[in-house]
Parts: sequence; C-alpha cells; structure tokens
Amino acid sequence: MAYQNNSMSVSPDQRRMGRGKIEIKRIENTTNRQVTFCKRRNGLLKKAYELSVLCDAEVALIVF
Repeated sequence: MAYQNNSMSVSPDQRRMGRGKIEIKRIENTTNRQVTFCKRRNGLLKKAYELSVLCDAEVALIVF
C-alpha cells in the first residue's frame, strides 16, 4: 500500500502566516515615548546581565 505525502501538496501560492510588517514611526507623545524607552532599556539590561552570567564574561552596554 502506497502512502501519499500530503505536506508536499501545498501549492507555492499558499504561504504561511508569519509575522506581519509594522510601520516604524516616531512616538509623538512624550510620556508614551519615555515609557517605551524605559521598558526597552530594562529588557536590554536584563539580557546583558543574563549573558554575563551565562558566559561568565564582562558585558558593556551603551544606551542613548
């Protein structure tokens, strides 16, 4: 008995969803911009700390 592989029967026109594109633009509201910056900065600091612990290395991070 022969089995068909249905995963290969998808036509090239049918694509998977994936991530949508977002428009990169300046946040005009000063308060919202500052909150976003603080959240991103804290995320970067956490990643740098984790990297330094995992790799037992000194990490320098420049944020402006």
